Amino acid sequence: MISTSEALPSVLDYSVLSEGELQARIHSRKHELGAVILGHNYQRIEIQGVSDFLGDSLALSQEAAATDASVIVFCGVHFMAETAKILSPDRTVLMPDPRAGCPMADFVTGEALRRLKAEHPGAAVVAYVNSTAEVKAESDICCTSSNAVGVVETIDPDREIIFVPDRNLADYVADQTGRTNIIPWDGYCYVHNDLVLDELDRAVAAHPEAKIVVHPEARKELLERADFVTSTGGMVDLAAELPALIIGTERGLVDQLNLRHPGKTLIPLSGAAICGNMKLNTLAKLAWCLDHEEYPVVLDEEIRSRAERSLRRMLEVSDGWASPTEDQVALEDAGVRPRGCGCG
Repeated sequence: MISTSEALPSVLDYSVLSEGELQARIHSRKHELGAVILGHNYQRIEIQGVSDFLGDSLALSQEAAATDASVIVFCGVHFMAETAKILSPDRTVLMPDPRAGCPMADFVTGEALRRLKAEHPGAAVVAYVNSTAEVKAESDICCTSSNAVGVVETIDPDREIIFVPDRNLADYVADQTGRTNIIPWDGYCYVHNDLVLDELDRAVAAHPEAKIVVHPEARKELLERADFVTSTGGMVDLAAELPALIIGTERGLVDQLNLRHPGKTLIPLSGAAICGNMKLNTLAKLAWCLDHEEYPVVLDEEIRSRAERSLRRMLEVSDGWASPTEDQVALEDAGVRPRGCGCG
């Protein structure tokens, strides 16, 4: 076995190592650096297996901020690593693959948002946490998929709201609050937006006993068919409670829930609901990232501090970070750790 103390020159050199060798390298180097590894619910199973915390993006960043780790390695997409840096500015935040982006977050830029704000000078800006640091910095308050309705309800009902970047979540919030003055940005998550009724019909025909749960990033016609509309954290709880569930979100979470509940019927609404950006992270890239301390997330301090303000405002109006339920704690103990806010 190659010594874990010897860094290899390229990711290709790591890719020929066995999974066991990569796991050993990751474990050893993590302790050398005093690092913590965060794995999003949609990561590959093998990435989740070596992560110290699993869950949703904001909750993971809060988990890391509560530790004494000097290095945070975020196995997710770029806006998530930015959020970790926003909340832990004095720590090194690394990404195994800087190309792991989020197409939904990329729908809106700070410059484009500033132009829309100029057209609606009195509007409040609500930014879904699935957004860049620059966009958060231009916003009044952030929200997650689980607290978006509550956040919007704290805003004067007569005041216009610019909601970025997810049009489907904005529509869901408008339906739930009855507000007609929400201006949705025309962005979306392709994984959830591409879920279709035909796939749901086939899943229901095969499993008529199953309840349907769909993430609020999906289109309205899917949400109208759902028994439950909730975040991934809510899906974790439902999977623990119900014997059969058709789950409308990314396959990574469904696969993990099936490992946790082998006797239950937990069916993905779509077998094709896979985020290719999330899957860019691999064990080989993670081992290379730790050995070479690449790739660091760097934020302009002025943008970082303004982005933090919008995140803190969200936590203030939503009573902070929700404690995990008993079911979520059980999942954490089993290696599946959806915690807290339920975003993403």
